[in-house]
Amino acid sequence: MQRTFVVGCPRSGTTIVQAMLARHPQVFTLPETSFFPRLLGGLHWRLGDEGAKQHRRKLARMLGLTRRYGRRQFVELQQVLLGSEQPLARAPWFQRDCVERFIDMLDGLAVQAKRSMWIEKTPLHLFYLPEIESYLPEARIIHVIRPGLDVLASITDAELRYDNKSFSGGLMQWVRRWNRAAEVHRSRIGVRNHHFVFLEDLIHNPTEEWQRLCKFLDLRSDVDLDQTCHQNIADPKAEPWKCNALSGLPHQAESKVESLFGPQLRECLRERLNSYEELYAASSPVYNREDSFQVPRSELRPNKGSDVPEVDAAALADGRFRVA
Repeated sequence: MQRTFVVGCPRSGTTIVQAMLARHPQVFTLPETSFFPRLLGGLHWRLGDEGAKQHRRKLARMLGLTRRYGRRQFVELQQVLLGSEQPLARAPWFQRDCVERFIDMLDGLAVQAKRSMWIEKTPLHLFYLPEIESYLPEARIIHVIRPGLDVLASITDAELRYDNKSFSGGLMQWVRRWNRAAEVHRSRIGVRNHHFVFLEDLIHNPTEEWQRLCKFLDLRSDVDLDQTCHQNIADPKAEPWKCNALSGLPHQAESKVESLFGPQLRECLRERLNSYEELYAASSPVYNREDSFQVPRSELRPNKGSDVPEVDAAALADGRFRVA
């Protein structure tokens, strides 16, 4: 069974990618589980929120024991995934056992749906990649990235329109969160089993991006897809901001940046946001595209002291870089 996680900063387009993949006959997917934040906690510290502190490593955590809150959350999630009619087992005492039980549940649901892989999409799992990679070293990770200013505008619009606490906190908090997400994305460039999808590319070149996704996931790209996403990946009533993405058909959304932010605010936010263009350019290796250009083999390694991580040599076999 192949296991895949779709991650990114909230409002980066992860639902579009999930719904797109859900149209494939080999893929099973489901609503967000938030499994690792529920199990491990410490989300605000991982997001880089001001004033948030890292939990002290108590002896129980050092021994791998699951915290009490995590066990309660595990039982609730088990009920959501398996249904109230299924007998519920008690939450395991050890974190590793909880993870294994969670994976077994998703494996079972995928087999029941007669699918060969499952895709779990919780954007905030981006900040739990060390644990995911430790417990599931063969899992594949799809990073979905969108310009920071667009993300801020989308979050502001969702908070104003739906008054949902998930998007509260103010612009500067979300600037810090997007910057933290960009740092985590960048740290995984060139790392085995990680794949990058930039939302603008998916919208403007859906066929090319679909081929890349299928190649990464070992999915057949020549099969008939569902006309729309029929799998249950979100509740439109509880999460109305996801409605436009649930079809699994990428489309250009109207930019909210200029309508919500004035010129001075836009400039102020740009100064504080990490560079999206640099992140885009840093992810260039391994992309074989019509808009790429050849570079000398000697230039394929980052300069000494550069903060751009080295990429796998096999991934650079064709010596191509993507143009930002």
